[in-house]
Amino acid sequence: MRAAIHHGRSGLDGLRVSDAETKQPSPGEIRVRVKTAGLNHRDLFLMKGRRAADAPLILGSDGAGVIDAVGEGVAGLTAGTEVIIHPTIGWDRTEAVPVVPQILGGPTDGTFAETVVIPADNAFRKPTYLTWEEAGVLPLSALTAYRALFTRAQIKAGEHVLIPGIGGGVATCAMLMAQAAGAVVSVTSRSEAKLEEARRYAVRGAFASNGDWNEGLQGEKVDVILDSIGPATFSKYLEVIKPNGRIVSFGASSGDTVEVPLRALFFPQLSWIGTSMGSREEFGEMLRFMEGHAIRPLIDRMYPLDEAPAAFRRMTAGEQFGNIGLCIG
Repeated sequence: MRAAIHHGRSGLDGLRVSDAETKQPSPGEIRVRVKTAGLNHRDLFLMKGRRAADAPLILGSDGAGVIDAVGEGVAGLTAGTEVIIHPTIGWDRTEAVPVVPQILGGPTDGTFAETVVIPADNAFRKPTYLTWEEAGVLPLSALTAYRALFTRAQIKAGEHVLIPGIGGGVATCAMLMAQAAGAVVSVTSRSEAKLEEARRYAVRGAFASNGDWNEGLQGEKVDVILDSIGPATFSKYLEVIKPNGRIVSFGASSGDTVEVPLRALFFPQLSWIGTSMGSREEFGEMLRFMEGHAIRPLIDRMYPLDEAPAAFRRMTAGEQFGNIGLCIG
């Protein structure tokens, strides 16, 4: 089979599309013939951290396709079933948070291949209203957004949610989900083109990340901030969040270290909450929520599998608005 394999060098230079062994499912597993898959910044972080001596790895956490083989002991799933893949492995119940969640596509081979073997529990029936392209790019970004908004921030209708750095898959999914839940959404970006695109989705405010946030919000304070950036913007959060507000961090694109004056947290009773990915239980809830509100993930661009390096170059350049995906089968 053909696959996007990382090997031999760190970073994007180590990514090649070549032939790989087609594996058979073990007991409790299924094999999915992948039709579409989605890129995530996690893939870039993995490639950056790998070394030349590391074993070859098929990347990819997101995907959707058709079951073509079933291992012993698997019930309720048969060859020919259309499925969407839940990327987090071994995290079943929401409250049973693992120390470090395991995820498809590192350390186990992932979805950037013509077939992928996964635990049967990680296969969910594909919602019929989604196209294959939408289903393939949805899993990790939508799951991360759902857990951040509903499990961790516990947003309510009428609250004001601020999403700094709009453009990526998680941020755009969160924008649509929060609005569907009755929240008001504002966004920031360094790109005027992305701000203009966000205004098409009836956001309350869309303003420059390096500008005056109070002015951009017209003096209105926010209840929840979804943080994927970290130190580059964190000090601005403390200027625009309401007392009893929640900052939910799920990324660190500008670095890991944030300096916070503690009085700015405890006097206004702020909550700073961490989150990452989500459980199998939440994945099912997320699919039901999206289907109930007919939410479709935004797609920036789809590439054929052989052009996976070009797809990652677009992600590296930060040009996308929505998800970037691969058409495979």
